[in-house]
Amino acid sequence: MNTALEFAQMTDFNSQPGVDPSRASAVPRKGKDLINATVPFARESAKASWWHVGSTFAMLVAALAGAGLAPWWPLRLAFSLLSALLMVRSFIFYHDYMHRAILVRSKIAWLLFRIYSALSLTPPRSWKETHNYHHGHVGQLDDSGIGTFPVMTTKDWAEASWATKINYRITRHPLTVLAGYVTIFFFSLTLLPFLKDPARHWDGLLSLLGHAALLAVLWVFGGFATAFFVMLLPIAVASTLGSYLFFAQHSYKGMKILPDENWTYHEAALESSSFMKLNPVMHWFTGNIGFHHIHHLNVRIPFYRLPEVMNAIPELQSPVITTLKPRDILASFRCCLWDEDRQQTVTYRQAARNCLTA
Repeated sequence: MNTALEFAQMTDFNSQPGVDPSRASAVPRKGKDLINATVPFARESAKASWWHVGSTFAMLVAALAGAGLAPWWPLRLAFSLLSALLMVRSFIFYHDYMHRAILVRSKIAWLLFRIYSALSLTPPRSWKETHNYHHGHVGQLDDSGIGTFPVMTTKDWAEASWATKINYRITRHPLTVLAGYVTIFFFSLTLLPFLKDPARHWDGLLSLLGHAALLAVLWVFGGFATAFFVMLLPIAVASTLGSYLFFAQHSYKGMKILPDENWTYHEAALESSSFMKLNPVMHWFTGNIGFHHIHHLNVRIPFYRLPEVMNAIPELQSPVITTLKPRDILASFRCCLWDEDRQQTVTYRQAARNCLTA
């Protein structure tokens, strides 16, 4: 099962029978048995979904208002940073909506998330195309250019041209993640898809225009400080955190790249996706996206049920753990290349040293 089409067929969870998640199993479940165990949790409560969405967006609007109207700049800064965290949480709602995990049949949600996607530089078409590809190919070597953070083997690295090496290093460089507002959301998700195929990615143009119009209105009527605290700073911080979360949960010590002939959907979810252990406050702000191995196993599980799944299914309780501690952040960025002989990630320096001693 190596194609995005097969991924889409496999994730039609509504057609699969459920398995009682509380039933103990002497033999650890794998494959469809393990996926089926998660199916009972892939059902949302519309009331719960709207509570999370409504309350968070209300807090976001209030925080942005504080960032724009507070009379003292440290207070504006505090509101702006709070807005950034709430934007990350709001993005998870959009992410789940696009996975058809929450509020799929709601016309109000459709409108709300279309407006949100324009302002957050995540046009639906390019987001769905790249993100579904990511889910269908996680844990594989990828040189398609569709994935945001491709992985190269040490052997391919040794034979690559200088231009390829420079492009690869830029793509996975910490500054690329730090500048995610521009490098990932503005350029990779919005501008580049529109330039490549305007007819298909016309929503990218709408996103750019909507984003620019909001920035212009804030700047003209409130001045640069208002535009900075209400829009530029919170979106930049939220984009950096969001970009790093995505990067780190598939680039960590212990992450596996599976050969195409051995690749399976459930193994990729468990071997190539981490669990990011955070405190309860940060799990709330990040919409439980830290339970990433479970999300990759079944994308239809609403974000607010992911901890419930981990508590209920023993096979999901021993993932590789990452955190936002400095040592883990550094370790994440040191996972540069895949060494097929060692079956582990290595740094560029280690790859060069191995090449010299080979």
